Amino acid sequence: MNTFLQYGRTDLRIEIPSHNVTLIEPKQVPGVPDEHQACLEAFEQPYQSPPLRELIRPSDRVAIVIPDITRAFPLRRVLPWLFEYLNHVRDEQFTIINGTGTHRANTEPELRNMLGDAIYDRFAVVNHDAGDPDSMTPVGHDPDGNPVAYNTHYVEADKRLVLGFIEPHFWAGFSGGYKGVFPAIADLDSIMHYHRPAVVADPHSTWGNLVGNPTQDQVRANGSLLPVDFLINVTLNRQKAITGFFFGDVLAAHAAGCRFAKESAMFPCPGPFPLILTTNSGFPLDQNLYQTVKGLTAALHIVEEGGHIISAAACSDGFPDHGNFKRVIFENESPQSMMDSVFNAPSPFLDQWQIQQFAMVLLQARVSLYSELSREDVERAAMQYVADLQTTVQVEVQKLGKHAPIAVLPEGPMVIPYLSP
Repeated sequence: MNTFLQYGRTDLRIEIPSHNVTLIEPKQVPGVPDEHQACLEAFEQPYQSPPLRELIRPSDRVAIVIPDITRAFPLRRVLPWLFEYLNHVRDEQFTIINGTGTHRANTEPELRNMLGDAIYDRFAVVNHDAGDPDSMTPVGHDPDGNPVAYNTHYVEADKRLVLGFIEPHFWAGFSGGYKGVFPAIADLDSIMHYHRPAVVADPHSTWGNLVGNPTQDQVRANGSLLPVDFLINVTLNRQKAITGFFFGDVLAAHAAGCRFAKESAMFPCPGPFPLILTTNSGFPLDQNLYQTVKGLTAALHIVEEGGHIISAAACSDGFPDHGNFKRVIFENESPQSMMDSVFNAPSPFLDQWQIQQFAMVLLQARVSLYSELSREDVERAAMQYVADLQTTVQVEVQKLGKHAPIAVLPEGPMVIPYLSP
């Protein structure tokens, strides 16, 4: 079989020398015929909400929360349409907040690339900084009684618009919805509590599940401490064309978008695979190993105990270097010690949730990585370094035999494979 893998900014062509290959990818949904017109109609005919224009007065200060550079939301298309629609509000009334959560701040060149020069130069744009208490305002408490604070620009706004991209998420079920508020613009301490080990390890915190999911429950409880006036969520296909607009009331619009995404994303498999080739959906999601854990986790659900997962993810931004992800991985010589470092830590620490998930994958399967990372770094992270992807695939297939079942996830975490009963 010949197929393409999403990798970095370009696809990789790969030949799988086997007679038993299962290609696991989302059902291909065509983009809407006229994105611009469909977007304007979604503003006018939202889910369980008045039209957006009726919600925003000319005098309102409007906060617009956007996903950061690790998300594929089509900002350069949707934002100009949004400001076209809200042309009764002066430019100085808007503040665009880059919802970084615990990720690093995006640079000016990155923001210009995300937004386009015209939008960046026209409107106030700020990076959220979860670790800066001076930029936060308390808004209430989470279900466990812990205080939660939001970005002050968001708190002080008269109206709040939240943008997001609905895709499968390995803990929250799906991204989008209130996740554009929490953890996107929350304080570090509340994010740490939200990502605590027991919640990450809960079997209901998993792909495609919104019911009884403790991760999604916390997202909704913590994200709704202040009202979101209008949700702006989209779904995308492999070509990054917009396949659906889900605007309006947060819960209603998000539920509709998740139902739509689930129809194309769920993929039943009759049994586990000894070898899986996966990706992290290419740029922007595969910029670092931290995010690449998502594609590994998608494969985890269908890999045999002790099987082999080969991931193709560019990791052009490294592990990354900021935060604790790289440091803790390098400090531990085995996946079990990585896991122990999370559960035995005297206090919560940044990125412990991703280390926990990474260790879960490594404890279940052998992992190889084709990327821009050095051999030394890949091997220090308890993975096998792949210099030539095609050769590695050929060798691994030969070991198993040409009739052994092999799975390929060209779009990585954009699909939810599961073992059917």
